[in-house]
Amino acid sequence: MIDWLQSWFSAQSMSPWEAVAVIFAIAYLLLAVKENIFCWLFALLSTAIYTVLFWDVSLLMESALNVYYMAMAVYGWQQWTRGGSNDDGKPHALDVQSMTTRQHVLVITAIAVLTAASGYLLGEHSSAVWPYVDSFTTWASVITTYLVTRKYLQNWLYWIVIDTVSIPLYIDRGLHLTALLFVAYVIIAVIGYIKWRDHFRTNRQVVAA
Repeated sequence: MIDWLQSWFSAQSMSPWEAVAVIFAIAYLLLAVKENIFCWLFALLSTAIYTVLFWDVSLLMESALNVYYMAMAVYGWQQWTRGGSNDDGKPHALDVQSMTTRQHVLVITAIAVLTAASGYLLGEHSSAVWPYVDSFTTWASVITTYLVTRKYLQNWLYWIVIDTVSIPLYIDRGLHLTALLFVAYVIIAVIGYIKWRDHFRTNRQVVAA
């Protein structure tokens, strides 16, 4: 156990680029909790670095996922600034909104089907490690990232599950700092859910009044 902890914090167990990506990723998440639009800038920078890092350690789906993240960072910026609409149809900054039961069913079904399909294909036709876990974290993240861009409150609940599952995956591939990052992600996701929930409830009370 002591040896494992020493390797975790050893400078030799991480690259400078991984450290930079982690810093940018933490900045993204903390700003997202505060609903600060600049979170998307840090998301773009972090995911660009991770695209290369994951490819180098044969996490192929995770690498592809980060290409998608870069595109969604641009889309998220646009949605958070002009994704809402008034009664007169004019665009405005997007407010926190809640998912319906039907939306939850669609999201969970889509994640399950895509995970099964790509997990099988990766296991049979690629060098990917942990193909089903890799596929789950990838497809769940793809869909949940869209939920973030649309400011759905429950995105944080999905992230808690995704980030928890990702931790052993990154430890197995030697990305110790990234695994530690995802431990922090779980904690921040809980905080994010509470803060967004409070904001959502406040907005709803204002509208009702």
